[in-house]
Amino acid sequence: MTIFSQRPGVFCTPTIGLLFAVSSVGICFFAVSSAKAQAVDVQPEPGQQVAIADEDSAAAQVAADDYELLRLFIDTLDEVERNYVKPISRRELMEAAIDGVLSKLDVYSDYIPPDEFDEFSRDVTNEFGGLGIQVTMENGELTVISPLIGTPAYEAGIVAGDVITKIGDSETKGMDLSGAIRAMKGPVNTAVNLTIRKRNGSEKQVSVTREIVRIETVLGYQRQADDNWSFWFDQDRKIGYVRITAFSQQTDADLKQALDTLKADGMKAFVLDLRFNPGGLLTSAIAISDMFLSEGRIVSTSGRNIAEEAWDAHSEGTFTGFPMVVLVNQYSASASEIVSAALQDHDRAVVIGQRTWGKGSVQRVIDLQAGKSALKLTTASYHRPNGHNIHRFPGATDEDEWGVSPNTGYEVRMNDYQIGRLLTWQQDRFLIKNQDGNEEESDRSSNFRDPQLRKAVEYLESKLEQ
Repeated sequence: MTIFSQRPGVFCTPTIGLLFAVSSVGICFFAVSSAKAQAVDVQPEPGQQVAIADEDSAAAQVAADDYELLRLFIDTLDEVERNYVKPISRRELMEAAIDGVLSKLDVYSDYIPPDEFDEFSRDVTNEFGGLGIQVTMENGELTVISPLIGTPAYEAGIVAGDVITKIGDSETKGMDLSGAIRAMKGPVNTAVNLTIRKRNGSEKQVSVTREIVRIETVLGYQRQADDNWSFWFDQDRKIGYVRITAFSQQTDADLKQALDTLKADGMKAFVLDLRFNPGGLLTSAIAISDMFLSEGRIVSTSGRNIAEEAWDAHSEGTFTGFPMVVLVNQYSASASEIVSAALQDHDRAVVIGQRTWGKGSVQRVIDLQAGKSALKLTTASYHRPNGHNIHRFPGATDEDEWGVSPNTGYEVRMNDYQIGRLLTWQQDRFLIKNQDGNEEESDRSSNFRDPQLRKAVEYLESKLEQ
């Protein structure tokens, strides 16, 4: 910790390593004395000397107060560690103290301890070592939601609806979901044996070798016969559709590939679905916004101790020449709000759906302990191209400026029942079912009609008719 005075040369540096040997006040007085000598050399006016003395006294008092607070913390830590009724490690106490500090901040600032750091890194990169399988607990059984295409689970013939009865020699019935997932994970290139019960009641054992798995974030409208995505909502009318579930390191490259394919096949209109998208990497949101904008501001950020930054669009590689809709809802947040706001403010797309979440703050991930843990700290807030605020601050009302609202006349609200049906409909389209050739199609959402998507298609059709 370094405490700076109002003029150069006056600073004090109390460090925990020196606390027990030298008081921070003593260190501070040493620095102040050096600064006074420099001041005498330039022969300040009498009034200036008084100001310097007051300044030095104030700096010394701040340092003394800081020292007392640090001593209070260390004394408390020492008493708890030595005398609490049950043993507790110093790491537990220190991490609890860090959590206490962060509890005074916003909900997006967080400490990631060593035992959670790897999982946090996987969430950011959307990569992990495993089998490439989505599972849930259904009636106490570990049930496959879907494999991810091209992954070890997919290649092993595991399909939606399969029940994993054993992981190695361990029965899965009665396991909690997180424990089952941990049991299937392991070092890359190692194998795990699974016992699978198919829907017809037969059982088989498969050996699956763990690999680095990259989670899909760019999804199409429905699966094709080969399980790859079709990015057409309506191929006859040339209306493309992409759903982005999160903004990861690969999202912009995957989206560009989908758009290249659609454009080559004559796309005339496009739907970008950002509903339920919680956000992700700022760099990904900027790159995706830039795909659809040839010029102008995309987003800007400002903070207390960081320089203001702004990102503008470039004409190279821009996808133009077609009308576009961005679908959002109350669960669209952060990076998804950057994209929808930028495209809306530049009249590149019409935003349809419901007002977004309002998460307009920027978190910096700071490595701690040489990359073994990290601090996720809110350091800035971002603003849309028109300069308006996106973040919904505590106490904000519906009348305040925050989030991204649909264009006038294009708000389409959905109740909880409709939202549940929409999630089921989206999940059914995500599933890979046809590897065995005998998987039944789900009818849970066969008669569902998405009102927000219908509104989007209605708008695009009106533009195509012009």
